[in-house]
Amino acid sequence: MKATDKMVHFLEEELGISSGAISLALRHCEQTPNFLAMTLWQYGLVTLDQLAQIFDWLETV
Repeated sequence: MKATDKMVHFLEEELGISSGAISLALRHCEQTPNFLAMTLWQYGLVTLDQLAQIFDWLETV
């Protein structure tokens, strides 16, 4: 499983982020998928607390 797929799974299953929101963010960061978390936050699709959870998760994978 690719890292992006793992992250998408985490976002959907653990944080309850909709697949539509994730798809939107992925389209806006196609060239730099490492910025997925920041793109979600930039567009208001995750809260600051959720962003912190994403970064915590990224440190463990």
